[in-house]
Amino acid sequence: MASASAFLLGENRGRRLRDRLVRFGVTAGGISVLITLVLIFFYLLYVTLPIFSSVTVKPRNITIASFPDTVAAVGIGENNDLAFRFSKQGELAFVSLKPEDSLDPIISQHSIANSPVSFAQSLPRDAIFAYGQSDGYVNVVKPIFQISFPDNKHTSTASVSYPLGQSRFLLDPQGQAIVDLAISSRDSDAIIVGKTADNRIVAMIFKGQYDALNSGPLNAASIWQSHSFEITDVPQNINEIVVTPDGRTVYLRSGNYIYVVQVNQSDAKVRDVVNVSDKNGSIEKIELLSGANSLLLTTSGNSVSQWFEVVRDGKRSLVKARDFEFSISPIKELVSEYYRKGFFAVQQDGVLSAYYTSDRNVLYKEHLFEQAPDKLIISPRANRLLAISGDQWQTYTVKNAHPEIGFASLWQQVWYEGYQKPDYVWQSTSASDEFEPKLSLVPIVFGTLKAALYAMFFAIPLALAGAIYTAYFMSSRMRNVVKPTVEIMEALPTVILGFLAGLWLAPIVEMYLSGILMSLILFPVTILLVGWGWSVLPGKWRHRIPNGFHIAILMPVIVLLGYGCIAASPYIDQWLFGGDVRGFLTNELGIGYDQRNALVVGIAMGFAVIPTIFSIAEDAIFSVPGHLTSGSLALGATHWQTLTKVVLLTASPGIFSAVMMGLGRAVGETMIVLMATGNTPIMDWNILQGMRTLAATIAIEMPESEVGSSHYRVLFLAAFVLFIFTFIFNTIGELVRQRLREKYSSL
Repeated sequence: MASASAFLLGENRGRRLRDRLVRFGVTAGGISVLITLVLIFFYLLYVTLPIFSSVTVKPRNITIASFPDTVAAVGIGENNDLAFRFSKQGELAFVSLKPEDSLDPIISQHSIANSPVSFAQSLPRDAIFAYGQSDGYVNVVKPIFQISFPDNKHTSTASVSYPLGQSRFLLDPQGQAIVDLAISSRDSDAIIVGKTADNRIVAMIFKGQYDALNSGPLNAASIWQSHSFEITDVPQNINEIVVTPDGRTVYLRSGNYIYVVQVNQSDAKVRDVVNVSDKNGSIEKIELLSGANSLLLTTSGNSVSQWFEVVRDGKRSLVKARDFEFSISPIKELVSEYYRKGFFAVQQDGVLSAYYTSDRNVLYKEHLFEQAPDKLIISPRANRLLAISGDQWQTYTVKNAHPEIGFASLWQQVWYEGYQKPDYVWQSTSASDEFEPKLSLVPIVFGTLKAALYAMFFAIPLALAGAIYTAYFMSSRMRNVVKPTVEIMEALPTVILGFLAGLWLAPIVEMYLSGILMSLILFPVTILLVGWGWSVLPGKWRHRIPNGFHIAILMPVIVLLGYGCIAASPYIDQWLFGGDVRGFLTNELGIGYDQRNALVVGIAMGFAVIPTIFSIAEDAIFSVPGHLTSGSLALGATHWQTLTKVVLLTASPGIFSAVMMGLGRAVGETMIVLMATGNTPIMDWNILQGMRTLAATIAIEMPESEVGSSHYRVLFLAAFVLFIFTFIFNTIGELVRQRLREKYSSL
């Protein structure tokens, strides 16, 4: 007896030790999971928060550079160490901005034109400048900054080039003075437009051709062909001239009217006349925004408006998109960024403001100067400002890394260049450096919810109905086969489901669309009819099949019905739709159709979600205590009444948890939506069109995004939103489950 007691005591000690080890392991594992989730949460915040940081402008250093003439234009090199200065008197000077050269910064000076009467400059990124002369000639020049590394030391040098092959052109054959001027050049196209002293508008277009020995960009060694002509049908009192870099459009302002001139190979014609009068005052100045698709109009009422062309009713029209309001002091100068749609504005009282066109709200506003500087420019990388006041050249460090990202651009409709109206748009990349990023999260959040919703429409009825039948009606022998078979489906990689859905299922759905849509209606109707037919059969027939094996009767019916719908699909197409369902939907009903659409995603993702919902719900139903079922049946309730009034209510916490787990799985699914949709970020509930989800967007674009860029951080923001979605769904599911458990625990 003592031996037995010692043996049992020893066994109990070992059991207690194992219990403690298991408890420690489970606790450590749970804490590790929580810590991991918290670390993921804060890491996503760490990467995302910089896109919402405020703009800062801080003084850097002062350079003293004295010039006897009046400044016309200034520019900064790519590395912020050299600058150039054009004067209204025709002089070009290169200035060093290095702190060690602050007292003797002038590197070289060049005489470009003698006694010019007008001056023009292209967009900042092109850096081409022109002087108009009193004899009808125009001098064209481009400052060049070159970087070299002699002895592994960074060195910048400056020089002058003539981008159109020569420095001087006869713009007006009649020899009249060029009193106003505009120039633009990019790639193989260039244009010079001038206003003569006798109020004529003359233009010269250039077409560049590569020399056989010149394999690089067009330059002085290239061959340029030019053609001159006059622009007619415009008023004589032209106040300003603006030309686009492609040389195809000229904007002429006369008072509050803008004449839009279309330039062809050998002539030009007025395409549109637009009244741009503003309630805030008369128009004082127009200039191009980066990309040359938008005009910024400054009014006498201290406001700036953005205008661009859109296509409406088959015609291009210049429309106003938005206004930017300023304080009382007049606007002295607008400074557009080189490659982004942002600009700085300096007012007469020294207030500096920063805006980005996708957001009307001011990004930065500060009384930075005692009075407005003579000239203010921004560097190519938008990280330096240079303010010239007399002989003082003050540089400022600018931190404005993500101006295109804000609450409006992420969650509100924005009117982008070329669009007919404000819209939610996701378009993160383009072939152009001056592309306007469109990073609205609304379309991809919508696509995520759309994909999950259609998947749940497909999965919930099948999964719950299967779980109810398997747990309550099916025989234990068949259940032991069916339940593991369904659960093993969860081990199937979703990339396989996505592959099959995109390459096999999508063409089948397109080919037999009418039959598949018909089957979605006939399947539940047929199942109900089979059930009713079974119920009216004589009892001796029904008793021949053992309880729990009735599904064997329904399975052949389902297979035959599916085959019949597919086989009848071509005949239905020919009978009702003239043999072309897709054409009928598009042409007659105006419903778009994508081969990889929400229907395909719903079916494929539904199969991925069904095992999760089925397994959890089946366990919940099967775990209902037997005495509850037996008691209900003993009191005279039918099996159906017992199921609906007792079993399902008792199992409702687990059933709801199963649905929420399936929803969380559908929201976070990646590979199926990546391969089975067209990945088009559109907002349309049409089941026959595609979508783009948060997870698919991250998977597609993250490998190609630049680390630290706005695009990169917005993708992390998308991941954060997805994280919050799953957290919310799981939290709601747990709260409801606890409420249901408390409510029905008394059973």
